[in-house]
This record gives sequence, structure tokens and C-alpha cells, in this order.
Amino acid sequence: MTSSWRTEITAEDVARVVRVCEATGFFTPDESRLAGELVEAAVEEGPSAGYHFVIADDGDEIAGYTCFGLIDGTESAFDLFWIVVDPNKQGGGIGKQLLKHTEEAIAKAGGTRYYAETSSTDKYEPTRKFYLRAGFREVACIADFYRPGDGKVIYERVL
Repeated sequence: MTSSWRTEITAEDVARVVRVCEATGFFTPDESRLAGELVEAAVEEGPSAGYHFVIADDGDEIAGYTCFGLIDGTESAFDLFWIVVDPNKQGGGIGKQLLKHTEEAIAKAGGTRYYAETSSTDKYEPTRKFYLRAGFREVACIADFYRPGDGKVIYERVL
């Protein structure tokens, strides 16, 4: 299990986030780089960047993390931009705890619901099942969104 939970991020987290994203084998190099860029933006711009984090630390590495933020133009709807758990830590409840801590932070910020999206490909079936087990409901599927044969599935969880 993890040794600590935090919401503050540091410049050192850029490389840690990229490493944990790469370790999953789910994200392209560009997607892993983008995850690091969101950390950089949050470090440099602070809360005005619109990216908030919950991080599960395991020693000097990240066991898992979420990145989330208020959806522009809404009063209380948030996007779950990223939820990533180190593959060596998956199945131990870190993902569920990450969502719990994330929901607490969203509620504290006045959020009433949040959305997660993922791929419709077979590779992401465990991710889709995770969202459903966590109390999300599927609200949309956009065919061929990411590329031909790879749609976007959108989930909602009301707090």
C-alpha cells in the first residue's frame, strides 16, 4: 500500500508522473508527455492552471495519481483528466482510494458531479469496468473519436 497521500505537486513530480504513465503500457509517448506537461503547468501557474491532483506516494515514486479540474463554463461539473495506478500496485485498492480522495476534493471545491472518459477498444475494457464498479454510469459513446475503430466512452458520477 502507499505511504502517504497529497494534493500538492512539485517539479520533481513531472518525471514521476511520466514514468508511472509509461509503466502502464496504456498511454502513447505523446500522452505520457502530456501528463507531465499538466504537472508542469500546475507547478508554474498554481491553481489558475485549472489542474488539481491527488497523489499516492510510495517512497520516492508515485503509486498512482489523479488529475482533475472544473469544466470551463460550468458551475459544478469536473473532468477527471487522468487516473493512473502503477501496474505493480493495481488490484490493491489504490484506484478506489484515489477516487475517494478526488471526490472529497471536488466536493470541497463545490463540485456536484464529475466525468471520466476512456477508449472503447478491448484494451480499455478493464478501465471501463473499473468506472462502472466505482459508481459511474456510461452517458455517451462517440464512435471513431480517437481514430477509426477507437471511440470515446464518457462516464458520469454524481456526488
